[in-house]
Amino acid sequence: MVEAGTHADSLLQVAEDSLPAFERPGVGALTRENRQNLFKMLPGLLISAGFIWWTYIRIGPNGKRGFDAETFHQLHVVAPVWLLGVVVFSVLGYGTRCYRSYAMLKSTGAKFSVCSRVFMTSLAANNVLPLRIGDVMRIFSYASDVNATPSTVLSTVILEKLLDVFSLAVLFVGTLQFGGGVSGHMKTVAETGMIISTVGLLVMVFGAQAIEPLLEKIFAGTQNKLLKKLEHWLLLAIDCMRQIGIVGSLMLVVYSFIAWAFECFMYVAMAKSIGLQSDPVGPWQATAEANLSFLIPSSPGGIGPFELACKDAMTRHGASPAAAALYAPLVHLWLLAAITAVGGGMFFAHRVHQARRKPLLEEIEELPGTLP
Repeated sequence: MVEAGTHADSLLQVAEDSLPAFERPGVGALTRENRQNLFKMLPGLLISAGFIWWTYIRIGPNGKRGFDAETFHQLHVVAPVWLLGVVVFSVLGYGTRCYRSYAMLKSTGAKFSVCSRVFMTSLAANNVLPLRIGDVMRIFSYASDVNATPSTVLSTVILEKLLDVFSLAVLFVGTLQFGGGVSGHMKTVAETGMIISTVGLLVMVFGAQAIEPLLEKIFAGTQNKLLKKLEHWLLLAIDCMRQIGIVGSLMLVVYSFIAWAFECFMYVAMAKSIGLQSDPVGPWQATAEANLSFLIPSSPGGIGPFELACKDAMTRHGASPAAAALYAPLVHLWLLAAITAVGGGMFFAHRVHQARRKPLLEEIEELPGTLP
């Protein structure tokens, strides 16, 4: 594996500083340092608040707010059988993503059950803790659980994000070809982005060994810490794909598309359960657009950007704006509750099994101060 550069930024230190210090064991006073730590959490919360205001409180061109009380009172389950579909497709989707994680770490001898626990625990932590702390814990705290080094786990996390963005970008561009309200300029930008993503992924799959020295040459002259970190992360992802091999890497792409297809069916089932009317493509585009919105910095769980993106996609495909505005938080609430419950349950069950008594925040404080 590629070793970390001496100038790698301390992601963990930023994450630690973002946690409210008065919640840590033995700290009871709201000191100046504690107030500074709280202040670091404000940007994400303000971004989420801005998106919520724009989606639900702002008065739109039609003279109405995004939240419509009458539509809310009329909201009810019209087809309960589709709720079973919501559960089944959620299990299949996240089960496939767990298997993808296992496929990346199979060479270390890790078990599927352990990879699933680590993956779901990290997602649950990301939902309730700031600055993707779940990913940090996955890299450091649980690397030994999957018989791997932190560098190995970091490479799989980076590769996982690249695969998800690629899959969602392809899905988003594909669904843009249907429905209204999409400008030609927007289609061109989206298609260009997808082509770049496709070429990049193909190069990583088939030319990982050849591209590594090229990247090192490109970044050799820079002293910028951000670019150095980008180089390091790209090299880790490339090294991971090289070790998995071409066939294994292509299967990871297949697993990614299968996982997101199941999630699309979950969005369809949720819409059917409440009788939300749209064209057949609406829930598929909502899946892509809502999940790509997690790239926007915001509060834990992506609250705000998710709702606006989901509403925007469903409205573009014929859904009532007022109904789409309620559909979005329903989907989001289900995902947050289900993932947090399952991941949190796995986390606590493992702690009980291992007889761990140390508080979670103490474990976070003891994480290493630099990336591998």
